[in-house]
Amino acid sequence: MAILRKLSTLLGGDQKADRVVPPSGYTARLTTFTAGAMAFLAVFALALSLATGRLADRWSAELARTATVRISAPQGQMEAQSRAVLKVLETTPGIKSARVLTDAEQRKLLEPWFGPDLPLDDLPIPRLIEVVEESAGPDIEGLRLRLAAEAPGAVFDDHTRWRQPLVSAASRLRLLAAFSLALIAVSTAAMITLAANAALSANSTVISVLRLVGARDTYIARAFVRRFTIRAFMGGLFGTLAAMLAVFLLPAAAEEGAFLTGLGFVGWHWAYPLLIPPLSAIVAFWATRAAAFKTLRGLT
Repeated sequence: MAILRKLSTLLGGDQKADRVVPPSGYTARLTTFTAGAMAFLAVFALALSLATGRLADRWSAELARTATVRISAPQGQMEAQSRAVLKVLETTPGIKSARVLTDAEQRKLLEPWFGPDLPLDDLPIPRLIEVVEESAGPDIEGLRLRLAAEAPGAVFDDHTRWRQPLVSAASRLRLLAAFSLALIAVSTAAMITLAANAALSANSTVISVLRLVGARDTYIARAFVRRFTIRAFMGGLFGTLAAMLAVFLLPAAAEEGAFLTGLGFVGWHWAYPLLIPPLSAIVAFWATRAAAFKTLRGLT
């Protein structure tokens, strides 16, 4: 709230003081361009983080309550071991349902790697049984021991090895996105500080005259802070809108490439990028304020 009050006072202050700051020139263009470019990159970093999180959450949720039993046995024993596994699963607490996948379903699972014409009858492909767990889940170790006794060729896979890498990857990508956003903010502050220092140095004569007529450093600094804050806000706004349009025009999510084509925002997540222009203004406010007072002390 204190920052918002300062920004409100800043934006509604003495606009005549803006004459201290050159209305055009490379500092104005540098500030606006930097804020816009950094906002553009920030939107894509945010979109990547959210898309990765959605993908990992969906895959993890799909695998959370499902498991697979893989049966590898000679053709003559496959049916017998399948019946034995189903009997074990039906009598195991924590198992909601179990069913043997059909040849068509197994062919569809293998189609992305081997093509649609995979001859299942000519290949020693294991039999797969889909298992749906209840909320509590079964005793995994006990179930594996029972399966080993009843069907030596059966292997129970609770998808832990698939879920854990997804959760770890999502956490690391979110951390990377947060680091990228922080790096963007620091880079924006650095560039705006350089632009403010250049503007202050270029107007050192004007500042000396203002001091002679009684202007205080707070009044002079406010002129620079106000102008650079507005520039950063406008640059951030244009960059954010351009990036949101670019994200909107990306291909929609599809099963064939959910990650590559699912980069974007969903639902109320579209409100997140709208926070970037105000944050750009806040970064510019503090960066310019610190630079202004430091430079003015040096000009004393």
